[in-house]
Amino acid sequence: MEKIGLKKQVYELLNNDSTTIGSKIVQGSIILLIILNAISLIFESIPEIRMEYIDWFVSFNLFSIFFFTLEYLLRMWTITCNPRYSKAFSGRLRYGLTSLQLIDLLAILPFYLAFIHFDLRILRLMRIFRLLRVFRITKYVSALAIVVNVLKRKSSELAIAAFLLVFLLFIASTAIYYAENSAQPEAFSSIPSSMWWSVITICTVGYGDIYPITLMGKIIGGILAVIGIGFFALPTGIISSGFSEVLDERKEERKALELSQLHHSTKCPCCGREKE
Repeated sequence: MEKIGLKKQVYELLNNDSTTIGSKIVQGSIILLIILNAISLIFESIPEIRMEYIDWFVSFNLFSIFFFTLEYLLRMWTITCNPRYSKAFSGRLRYGLTSLQLIDLLAILPFYLAFIHFDLRILRLMRIFRLLRVFRITKYVSALAIVVNVLKRKSSELAIAAFLLVFLLFIASTAIYYAENSAQPEAFSSIPSSMWWSVITICTVGYGDIYPITLMGKIIGGILAVIGIGFFALPTGIISSGFSEVLDERKEERKALELSQLHHSTKCPCCGREKE
């Protein structure tokens, strides 16, 4: 019983739904460490600062790896306290494959890969996963959790918008290639190389490094720029509607909770006296 009680206590400390003081302290410490890791990663990229404070960066990274590894293992150990993951093996496996736990794993994995025979070029590439520690804040900040909830709810609509974007890029790159290749064989040498122009045109950035010079190319560019302005309103509208739905649901839940508390209250809401 004592072991079960300890596991439950640790689960409550790590669970962001808990309202205990200890849980808030633990969650606040995790948020602070994630933010400090992001700041450290930024300053470590500056050669002068990295050379001067290399020992501090190494020590801080080791401490962070130890802290996040311990937190990851404790979460995997205590997750069976959650009814959704109550089974010892399959429950932990399903929890370990959730998006947030995979982020936790990818954030610490590059450090441990250094101790095995592994391609160092791939290891340097995987260091970018240190940035994933920032996204772990969504576990603890309710406002960011709303954003994640909206993206999950509207994932199918956003996927369709992404598919339309890829389709538009392919059509635009093909059209501009055939329109400009004969006039600018170096700038528009192939359809894949033409995709860079399509991307910056759809995004209405227009760096000016590649631009059409033929009449047909200019017409395609003008049409694509206009489509790009309207296209980005599509995912914006999808996400905005998702926010409206989630916020409306939260308002309804709060109203229902207030009515439930009022219904079960033993005091009169008008005079404050005990009901008979």
